[in-house]
Amino acid sequence: MLKYRLITALILIPVVIAALFFLPPLAFALVTLAVCMLAAWEWGQLAGYVERSQRIWLAIICGFLLALMMLSVPAYHHSVHQLMIGGPLWLSLVWWLAALLLVLFYPRSAALWRNSRPLRLIFGLLTIVPFFWGMLALRQFDYVNNHFTGAWWLLYVMVLVWGADSGAYMFGKLFGKHKLAPRVSPGKTWEGLIGGLVTSAVISWLFGRYAPLSLEPMTLLICSIIAVLASVLGDLTESMFKREAGIKDSGHLIPGHGGILDRIDSLTAAVPVFACLMLLVF
Repeated sequence: MLKYRLITALILIPVVIAALFFLPPLAFALVTLAVCMLAAWEWGQLAGYVERSQRIWLAIICGFLLALMMLSVPAYHHSVHQLMIGGPLWLSLVWWLAALLLVLFYPRSAALWRNSRPLRLIFGLLTIVPFFWGMLALRQFDYVNNHFTGAWWLLYVMVLVWGADSGAYMFGKLFGKHKLAPRVSPGKTWEGLIGGLVTSAVISWLFGRYAPLSLEPMTLLICSIIAVLASVLGDLTESMFKREAGIKDSGHLIPGHGGILDRIDSLTAAVPVFACLMLLVF
């Protein structure tokens, strides 16, 4: 399993970086749209739709909704302050605060949504739609002046989340004793969380010093810490829904890594939260 994970990571990481820096905005948006459709396909299982035909329709409807939202934004005006772009980013803050309560009070909180497919579908939309717009908003940030500025910001968020996840894993293995959320994800510990935050702080300092990120160091650090905490919440939230659905992985599309949602669960929270803080709050 570890061998497959390493091989897949060595293949996917260069592909992701190349897509960030070399795809034009429209092509990048279409690739992100395809990823979101695959995520919607997998979320269908978490929402209780086990039939293949049902999940295909969910993916198609999700893709159509996102495409319709894209077409409603004028091609010449992709400002984050547009309601169609900024709205989902603000909504992401509300949703992840609500998700925090669901995780904190699980399994009692599951009584509110366990038997409601429509509510679980809404949770999926609140996860996928802001992620989509967070990816596009960061990628197109200052695109007119520098085509690569947004790519650096997206790369930063991804490395931040991946680094925090790796740091949490290592610190948790070495020092983990106190469970973070035993009812949701027994493997996560408070020691791992602290280790992930320390790792993310180091990454933030290195990127702020050596990468072309034009943001005050303290502001960058605040946005980064909140984004990392959001990434942990994203992971826990998906674990909660998988536990209720009785499945280990959201899918089997990526060898050794499970499904698309298993790989982007942390990013679905970190990307829109970071984009909202950086582009709208600060």
